[in-house]
Amino acid sequence: MGDARDKLVDGLYGLGWAGVKKLPEPVAAALGRKIADVAWKRCGKSVLRLESNLARVVPDAGPERLRALSQAGMRSYMRYWMESFRLPAMDPRRFGTDVTMKDEHVLREALASGRGVIVALPHLANWDLAGAWATGHIGVPFTTVAERLKPESLYDRFVAYRESLGMEVLPHSGGAAFGTLARRLRAGGLVCLVADRDLSASGVEVEFFGATARMPAGPALLAQQTGAALLPATLYYGDAPKMYGRIHPEVEVPAQGSRAEKTAAMTQAVADAFASGIAEHPQDWHMLQRLWLDDLEERP
Repeated sequence: MGDARDKLVDGLYGLGWAGVKKLPEPVAAALGRKIADVAWKRCGKSVLRLESNLARVVPDAGPERLRALSQAGMRSYMRYWMESFRLPAMDPRRFGTDVTMKDEHVLREALASGRGVIVALPHLANWDLAGAWATGHIGVPFTTVAERLKPESLYDRFVAYRESLGMEVLPHSGGAAFGTLARRLRAGGLVCLVADRDLSASGVEVEFFGATARMPAGPALLAQQTGAALLPATLYYGDAPKMYGRIHPEVEVPAQGSRAEKTAAMTQAVADAFASGIAEHPQDWHMLQRLWLDDLEERP
C-alpha cells in the first residue's frame, strides 16, 4: 500500500512539473487559486492549523478575519507551488525584474567581504524564487539543505529542480551537511537556509509571537564556527508576478557568553527578524504545521 501511495504522490508532482510549466502564466495562476479555494472550503487539518497559527500572529483578529486570512494564505501557498513548477522554464532575466529586495546592498557587501554569508529565511512567499534571484540576478551560486522526502523519487525531483536553478542541495539527514556548509562558507560562499521550524532535539527555544517555539541552531553555529555573516531575510508577495523582500542587518556573534548562550541569543535575533516580516504579511507565511511547543503538547 505504501509503495502504491508513494508512486501516486510522485506521479502527481511529476505531472505538476511537466504540465504546469507549459501553461500560460495567467492560466497557471487561476488554476492555483481554484485549487486553493477548494482546499480552503473543505477546512481540512492543514487549513485549521494555518488558522490556528495565524491567530497567534494576528491575536486581535476575529473569526471572519481569520477565515479571510487563511483563504489568502492558501492562495499564497498555491501560488508558491504554481510558480515553483514554472521556475525552470522562466527567462532568468525576469528574476531581476520580478523580485525586488530592499537593502540588497547588505548582501552584496557581505559577499564582497569574502567572509562567506548565511541567509536565513522563514517559509514566506517563495524562497525558491528568492534563490533563483540570488543565482540569476546577484550571480552567485549557493548551497542549501533539503529534507529527505518520501518517496525517494520525489526527493530526487526536488533536488534536480533546485539544482537546475543553480543551487547545490545537500540532504538534511546525516551529519555531513554541516561540515560541507562550513567548507563552502570558509571559501567565501553563500549558504541559504529555511530556518523557522525545527522540531529536533537540537533546536533552540525562542520566544515567537508571545509563546515558545523551536528553531534551528545551524545558522548561528555556522556563523560562530566560520566567521560568516548571518543575514535574516523576509519575503512577501505583490501582485503577480511581483515578489518583494528585505535583507535584514547582520546578526553578530555576541562578545560574551558560552557557545550555547551565543547560539540562543543569535537564534532569538533571527526569530525576531522573521516575526517582523511575518507580522507585516501574515497571509504569505506558509506554516501549515504545528510550530509552538504548547501546540505540540496537545498531541495524544
